[in-house]
Amino acid sequence: MSTRRRRPVKKINYSMKNIVLIGASGFVGSAILNEALNRGFHVTAVVRNPEKIKIENENLQVKKADVSSLEEVYNVCKGADAVISAYNPGWDNPNIYNETIKVYLNIIDGVKKAGVNRFLMVGGAGSLFIAPGLRLMDSGEVPEKILPGVRALGSFYLDFLKKEKEIDWVFFSPAADMRSGVRTGRYRLGKDDMIVDKVGNSHISVQDYAAAMIDELEKPVHHQERFTIGY
Repeated sequence: MSTRRRRPVKKINYSMKNIVLIGASGFVGSAILNEALNRGFHVTAVVRNPEKIKIENENLQVKKADVSSLEEVYNVCKGADAVISAYNPGWDNPNIYNETIKVYLNIIDGVKKAGVNRFLMVGGAGSLFIAPGLRLMDSGEVPEKILPGVRALGSFYLDFLKKEKEIDWVFFSPAADMRSGVRTGRYRLGKDDMIVDKVGNSHISVQDYAAAMIDELEKPVHHQERFTIGY
C-alpha cells in the first residue's frame, strides 16, 4: 500500500550532513545534487568529467574518480556520513549489463571499506511488480534498446543487494516514466509494486524523485529494502 507525502523544501537539522554523491552530473544525479545543496547538505560530487558540474556552491566539492577502482571509491567516501549513488555506465554502452553489476559491487565494497554505513542507490523500475508475480522487466513492455540496463539494475538488486547485511542500504526505484518537470512535493511512496495513477500511468518528475531521495536521507524510514515513488 502506498502513502501520500507532501513536504516543502527545508533545511537540514540533523547530524548526517556530509554526503558523497556518485554520478552527480547525470540526469538523476544532477537533480539530487541540486536538491541536496538547496537543503544545506555538504556534498562531494563524484564524477568522471568534473567540467560537467556547472554549479558553484560553498557546500559543494567536486572530485574526479573512477568508481570501478576500489581504492578510488574508498578515498572519495571516507569521512562521509552517507553515500548516494546515481552511477550509470551509459545507456548506449554495449556492456551496460556487466559493467553495472561489476561496478556496483565495487562501490558497495568501497563504501564498506570507508566505514560508511548508510548507502542510498538510484534504482530502476524494472524489478517492480506490475501484476502479481510479473515484474516490469519480464513483461515485454520495456523497449529492447534499454532492456539490458533495466535488467542490470534489477539483477543487482535481486541477486546481490538484497543479500547485503553489513550496511544500511536502500534501493529507490523510480516510476516507469521519469522526466524533468516540476518539484510538486506531492507523490506517493510504496514498496515492490509499481505505483500508477487513476488512468494506469506510472510517472514522476526527476525533481520530485530527488526530493524524496533527500527526504529518505534526512529522516530514514527504509532500511535494507527497496521503496518506490509515483503520482
